[in-house]
Amino acid sequence: MVTQFSEAQLKILIKESVKEGIESHFMKLRGFFLPFVSQKEQKEVENSYKKPSRKIYRTHKIAI
Repeated sequence: MVTQFSEAQLKILIKESVKEGIESHFMKLRGFFLPFVSQKEQKEVENSYKKPSRKIYRTHKIAI
């Protein structure tokens, strides 16, 4: 099956593909810089700060 793309469609397709590739590599790179947290440390943090609230807050911007 042969599909023909216009130049603009091909450019968009390539741009999206490159963006997805870069994003996946950056996610891996961010993982390398995350500090290691032992299970004991994680439990201490969870006990100290509890679980985050699921309550949703609305924010309003006021133009001055």
